[in-house]
Amino acid sequence: MKHHPSEQGAAGRMPRPPRIVYRSVLARDAVEQAEVFHHAVMQGAMAHYSVAEREAWASALPRNASAWAARHVLFTTLVASCDGRCIGFLELSLDSGDIETLYVWPSLARRGIGATLLVHAERMLLEHGVSRARINASLVLADSLVRRGWRELGEEWVERGGQRLKRKRLEKALRLVET
Repeated sequence: MKHHPSEQGAAGRMPRPPRIVYRSVLARDAVEQAEVFHHAVMQGAMAHYSVAEREAWASALPRNASAWAARHVLFTTLVASCDGRCIGFLELSLDSGDIETLYVWPSLARRGIGATLLVHAERMLLEHGVSRARINASLVLADSLVRRGWRELGEEWVERGGQRLKRKRLEKALRLVET
């Protein structure tokens, strides 16, 4: 099959597909979600929470695929996939506008993956008639969300495995953006 020259990349090659694809969760993602969650908490949150706090947080959700697959029924889940592997995910409730979780593999943090997942989630919420998104954000995430237009509503403490973890309640008014 011939391709038009304008469709070809440098040196006549076809352009590469994007390495990171954003999509709805698949059942096979569950095992990788468990790993993303575990490593994001244990490594990604080390500057904000103690070892005991991170261990308690990580143990709040089992490190097995069946637990994460069960969550697919409870929440709308968006995945960032690189070369077919889950490297980040976001769970949300389309009815309430609550973003339940947002995790990215720690070595890929601060590269816009979480922000892009949020953009997709915000669009989905708007399409479902929801005008406000809410999240209970860890200290890892809260400041970057505030810089992106989220409004802080206050602090709260959540108990995980006998440890009290500080987090922040945030919300964002959602508006249609013309593209």
